[in-house]
Amino acid sequence: MLLFLLILAGGALWIIANYWLKTLYFNNRFFWTAGIIVILFLTSFFYPALFEPVKVIFAVFLLLLVTDGMFLFAFRSKPVASRIIAERLSNGDKNPVMLQVRNTYPFTVKMRIIDELPDQFQSRNNFFESAFKAGQEKKFNFFLRPVERGEYHFGYLIIYASSLLGFISRRFDSKAKQMVPVYPSFFQMRKYDLIARDAQTNEAGTKKLRKLGLSLEFEHVKDYTRGDDIRMINWKATARKGGLMVNNYLDERSQQVFCIIDKGRLMKMPFDKLSLLDYAINASLVMCNVSLRRHDRFGLITFAEKIGTVLSADKKATQLQNVLQILYNQTTRFLESDFEMLYKQVRANVRNRSLLILFSNFESFGGMQRQLPYLRMIAKHHLLLVVFFENTELKDLASKKAKDIEGVYVKTVAEKFMYEKKMIVKELQNHGILSILTTPENLTVNTVNKYLELKARQAI
Repeated sequence: MLLFLLILAGGALWIIANYWLKTLYFNNRFFWTAGIIVILFLTSFFYPALFEPVKVIFAVFLLLLVTDGMFLFAFRSKPVASRIIAERLSNGDKNPVMLQVRNTYPFTVKMRIIDELPDQFQSRNNFFESAFKAGQEKKFNFFLRPVERGEYHFGYLIIYASSLLGFISRRFDSKAKQMVPVYPSFFQMRKYDLIARDAQTNEAGTKKLRKLGLSLEFEHVKDYTRGDDIRMINWKATARKGGLMVNNYLDERSQQVFCIIDKGRLMKMPFDKLSLLDYAINASLVMCNVSLRRHDRFGLITFAEKIGTVLSADKKATQLQNVLQILYNQTTRFLESDFEMLYKQVRANVRNRSLLILFSNFESFGGMQRQLPYLRMIAKHHLLLVVFFENTELKDLASKKAKDIEGVYVKTVAEKFMYEKKMIVKELQNHGILSILTTPENLTVNTVNKYLELKARQAI
């Protein structure tokens, strides 16, 4: 019986020790102190008088080590940690994240908090260190900038707690695993929300855009006031009331706006860690919000070597969410885009005259000429706006001073390709096709400006 009890007690002690050992970590202070004691023992071999003091130092060290362990393991305290993050993240933007940590020990401890970030960030140095008084709670803020859409899986919040002696640490794993989806940049959508009014934005601010032409969408009849256009006088209403009455008109609404996103191989090119497709997706989401706020109907088409998604133009309240969900899963293809197939789909699905904003990329004049016949056919039936990208790396190469023959050659080639981009703009203009040549970072603002300009000119 006694043997059984001893075995049972030994097993319990082994389980407890095994649990402690899994969460026990030695700090640098332990290794430095142990190393110094080893050196002192080696020195005492040559100077025997030091042997007794070194044994005392070693005994004190063991006592402090046991005391340190008692502080950390004798209490059933467990630091409380949580991660506060939005339900979804905005692609390409800095998203705030907050870690909330509270010390439950009845004494001051030092903590090292490590957040296991998703694999997409490839970051292993996201940690915070701080001293916590008894019962103290602290918050740590940082930002994450995702550059890919999709699911991001966060891991545990790992805490290494140590007492003021600092020889050992105890590890705690806070169950903070969660999946957070990364959507197209809805931060940009909010940023450009205000410019859905009658204004044009640029890098320096906003400015009013002078309207041209005359809208024909009647709203109501009102009394004439000084400054009203006398050409708008409603003579029938004036005769009935006996006072001057004028017609009031609104800007034309319910016009169709389609964003067409090319998902071909050229849209895979990166800029500031984001692909050109991601910039086009972010701009399309902003355009959806702006056009809906201006009471236009928004639609979406994606294509590559085959047609992707076709969303009919509408201005219902759920259209923005529909667009967001569609753009969330779009990926680039690795084949040449089929513009002939795009023309057929536009003719089949877009019956009324609409503003078509085509996000694509042409790296050479010859590449554009191959697609020009299909662009011209689309432009016969709709107002076509082609948006493509400047190659900023070529711009940097062209601006560098050549130091040798190779440098002259590289600079000349870069300038040649930059000149071809400008020639593409001229060629599209010669065939009555609107175009925007822009850097990826200015894509959204330039596209929205052009849309507001076309609305003010009543070109749609």
